[in-house]
Amino acid sequence: MNMRKIVFIAFLSSVVGGAFALAGYQIFFQEKRYQSISEKQGDFRFSNYTAAVEDTSQIIVPEGLNFIYAANKVTPAVVHIKTLYEATRGSQNSDMDQMFRDFFGENNPHGFTPGGKQEASGSGVILAEDGYIVTNNHVIDKADKIEVVLNDKRSYTATLIGKDPTTDLALIKIEEKGLPFVKFGNSDNTKIGEWVLAVGNPFNLTSTVTAGIVSAKARNINILRDKDNLAIESFIQTDAAVNPGNSGGALVDLRGHLIGINTAIATPSGTFAGYSFAVPVALVKKVTDDLLKYGQVQRALLGVQIQDVTAELAKEKGISSVSGVYVGAVNPGSAAEEAGITAGDVIKKVDQIEVNSSSELQEQVARYRPGDKVKITFERKGDTKVTSVLLKNKMGDTQLVKLEPGSIKSALGADLAIPTGAELKNLKIENGVKVVKVNDGKFKEAGVKEGFIIISVDKKKISTPEEVIHMIEHTKTGGVLLEGVYPNGIKKYYGLG
Repeated sequence: MNMRKIVFIAFLSSVVGGAFALAGYQIFFQEKRYQSISEKQGDFRFSNYTAAVEDTSQIIVPEGLNFIYAANKVTPAVVHIKTLYEATRGSQNSDMDQMFRDFFGENNPHGFTPGGKQEASGSGVILAEDGYIVTNNHVIDKADKIEVVLNDKRSYTATLIGKDPTTDLALIKIEEKGLPFVKFGNSDNTKIGEWVLAVGNPFNLTSTVTAGIVSAKARNINILRDKDNLAIESFIQTDAAVNPGNSGGALVDLRGHLIGINTAIATPSGTFAGYSFAVPVALVKKVTDDLLKYGQVQRALLGVQIQDVTAELAKEKGISSVSGVYVGAVNPGSAAEEAGITAGDVIKKVDQIEVNSSSELQEQVARYRPGDKVKITFERKGDTKVTSVLLKNKMGDTQLVKLEPGSIKSALGADLAIPTGAELKNLKIENGVKVVKVNDGKFKEAGVKEGFIIISVDKKKISTPEEVIHMIEHTKTGGVLLEGVYPNGIKKYYGLG
């Protein structure tokens, strides 16, 4: 055999051997790698997946990061609130309704549907075992029916105890005993960066818990509107996911203590986009206490026009430091004027609490009632001064006015009450005070009948019984003119001497 044939046979043998080797690799290795998923899938038993059966109860969680405890503690005390409105509500929306539509976007966050009855949805927090529940005012405002669904799916019809549009809070009650409730925490001690949980019912998904941190405090986002410019915005800002339906739900610390009521979100779309805002519990406690004791909030006022101290303002006004709250003007006869505070002063503290923004100052003062005395520390031309201020109400006095259940009895000879949302809606009016009962006195002498809804006193619109009483009692000369309407739609005018 010559050399050329030997080389050819060797080459042929190597090619054939390589082919067998490649075929063997594919059969015994490569194909088997894929077959182990398809052919033997039925025999897979997670035999080495120990996490499926591992006891995790003894796992050590870093201190302060155990969300389970707070979630278990709070969830049973957060309720789902469903409200019902008549169809005409769609064309009778209040400014508050429109404001929340603007803020949340055009995705119908409150569940409004065109035609027929309209439903809305939100959340609430049980504050006491006998059925008192706090929620947002915008959740129940002008509702014809308020339904409360507990975490265990029991359902109740709630009654409205009182509401406060200036803080967007409301107190409702269901008739039940032995309910789980959330304890108050301390929002003043809450720190930026602290872990918090939001508990509520977003998108009708009951008992939803989300976690985040406190991103900021005393945040003003200009969402609340009030005709008297008395709205209080000093929100706790968090990045816990909150969506439509969470309104009125709980913001709690890791002990499960209430530190805020979730109220709003910052969003261009109507759904969560990174930040949510809650009314601090210090303000919630004051408002709910007032609503329970008096039927309305007893709002204390300094009587000043204020603004934040900025670097530009400090330079312009010669203020020594960029801190405190600048007093631009003082209202005549106000608590501040009587205490010696003047325009140009910079308020530094309310009692011993430092204030560095208008929202902080408003929140601190709003915790008090008319007739309370507070110490105000302020700076005037570089000098620090302290004065005692006797706080007043918006009528300019220190009187506390209590609304009896359903009505308020006055010395004018009438029991007055706030009309229901249905009554206002049927009469196509936005405000008013209803005459529930007429006794001996000025109302009877003028011919006012029961059921009459007073819309204005001396051409000034009124919304609460105390406004009617104050305006009539403080008229120094002559009589007053009452304008209003009866349930049958007949408008009437009465002169009270």
